[in-house]
Amino acid sequence: MEHLFDQDWEIVPAGGATGEAFFAQYQEQKLFLKRNSSPFLAVLSAEGIVPKLVWTKRMENGDVITAQHWLNGRELNPEEMKNERVARLLKKIHSSRPLSTMLERLGQEPFQPEHMLTEVETGLEFDLLSLPIVRQALLFLQKELEEVRQDEYVVCHGDVNHNNWLLSDHNQLYLIDWDGAMIADPAFDVGMLLYWYIPEEEWPAWLNQYGVDLTDNLRLRMKWYVVAQTILSIQWHKGKGRFHEMNHWIEYLHKVV
Repeated sequence: MEHLFDQDWEIVPAGGATGEAFFAQYQEQKLFLKRNSSPFLAVLSAEGIVPKLVWTKRMENGDVITAQHWLNGRELNPEEMKNERVARLLKKIHSSRPLSTMLERLGQEPFQPEHMLTEVETGLEFDLLSLPIVRQALLFLQKELEEVRQDEYVVCHGDVNHNNWLLSDHNQLYLIDWDGAMIADPAFDVGMLLYWYIPEEEWPAWLNQYGVDLTDNLRLRMKWYVVAQTILSIQWHKGKGRFHEMNHWIEYLHKVV
């Protein structure tokens, strides 16, 4: 990475699971670099959803390096997820034709609920399946599968955790970390956000800001995806040996099902 710049630039790893991200700084110039990010990033930048893409360079070894403005800012706190700007930006993402066109060009197929159910069923280990609450949740997913099928598929972020919302020092709001982007039911994102951050009595008002009504079908679809995501979280943390987090999500599953 260093040979992209002259020796005056300071380049340090930015952390993250892939080890492909870096911060670069020279005097007042600051860039966020990523190796082999998806072409999807350029569309996200053009739509104003992530910080501006400055340049893209292809290396001799075939790697593609992208550079974005490195913005001073902070993550949203959980209380701020109620903000109308969050609802508006998520609706903009879900309504964006350029985003969906690019994912389709990259070969993304709609993530149907049966795909998620298969992922849940094939990933569950026997000792988790022996838990009554997990069996109850799995029965719910199987029973309601036909009811959650629908025709509206949009670009979903897949992890709308408050840590992925960046508010810059210039009061610009971004949704970052798009490695899990998919074409899916908008209830995949909306359900996670409402269940985690918005009191249920405030759901109609938040959804009004987003631009839809809280119907019985939307309520069911949100619950279905949250239950499925919770089971996957339980299995993932168990696989990593993170038993405290695993037990947290098991307790959460009791509240949701």
